[in-house]
Amino acid sequence: MRVPRMIAVALAGAAVLAPTAACSSDDPPPAGKPQAGAAEPSAAPTPTPEPTHPFTGLPGAARRPVLAVKIENTSAGKPQLGLRSADIVYVEQVEAGLTRLMAIFSSKIPAKIGPVRSARISDLHIVPQFGKPAFAYSGAQTKMLPIIAQASLFDVSDSRAPGAYFRQPGRVAPYNLFANTRQLLAKAPSASKAKDVGFTFGDAPEGGVPRKAYTVKYPAARFTFAWSQAAGKWLIWQDGEKDMAAEGGQLGAPTIVVQYTKTERSQFHDKNQSYTPLVHTTGEGNAIVLRDGQAFKARWSREKEEDGTVFTTPGGEPMNFAPGQVWVVLASRKPVIP
Repeated sequence: MRVPRMIAVALAGAAVLAPTAACSSDDPPPAGKPQAGAAEPSAAPTPTPEPTHPFTGLPGAARRPVLAVKIENTSAGKPQLGLRSADIVYVEQVEAGLTRLMAIFSSKIPAKIGPVRSARISDLHIVPQFGKPAFAYSGAQTKMLPIIAQASLFDVSDSRAPGAYFRQPGRVAPYNLFANTRQLLAKAPSASKAKDVGFTFGDAPEGGVPRKAYTVKYPAARFTFAWSQAAGKWLIWQDGEKDMAAEGGQLGAPTIVVQYTKTERSQFHDKNQSYTPLVHTTGEGNAIVLRDGQAFKARWSREKEEDGTVFTTPGGEPMNFAPGQVWVVLASRKPVIP
């Protein structure tokens, strides 16, 4: 019988393929003999850690410009706007034993900030560790203006960038001056971007002492930092009152650093002849680091103003901070007499 042409072709193709199919058997090869042509198993690649921000230790590779802002810190100026977005908040003693804040923004910059107040000599010794940031403030003593002009910063004060500032309705002067951050940074296009300032983040070291609260006293101000397990941060009270944010909620941070410094009278004073304190933030000294509901003894050191501030354990190991916002409370064990 004659085989149809299509069937004959199919049978011929099967005959050609049969030997090849036999070479790819599903049977496992003998032990110790790798299957011919099989790739050797390779170890799983080690994931690359996501970059973190040098000011907060939180994930984020972007390095944006640094904006430093001088913020009012008396009851007349509260609640402040924008502090919740700051990477670092410095508490500095000023005239008459009161305090003022300098907030450092980079990883997250709010649209508006305030009340913006005048600069102090201690500010000019803190900012060089950030390179040459944009510095927002409202006025300064006449004798300080030449020093500001030579300082490592871009001046975006209300006199240099007037269009960035506005008076907030419902507030009383001088506690009603606020600023638009986008316009401030537009006036400082070459402001330094965030870089390492000495902070390290990670697991807490050994040696912490459980604390529910820690209080720092100034001649005319008092701060209490109370641990909230639910919030995962130290909530802030000032002069016995909750320190509230204008955006809502109580201010607080995962890490509070109480940096004990030498504080003395400067050459400057206010209109009431009350001397301006000079806070020395170079050199070395003791600190208390609050994190995770514990207090840790630490040491701080900063050789030059261009250097960051390094915090270590008493044994010399890095004093890790908890990721997130950091408050640096510049305190003196011997308060300056105003």
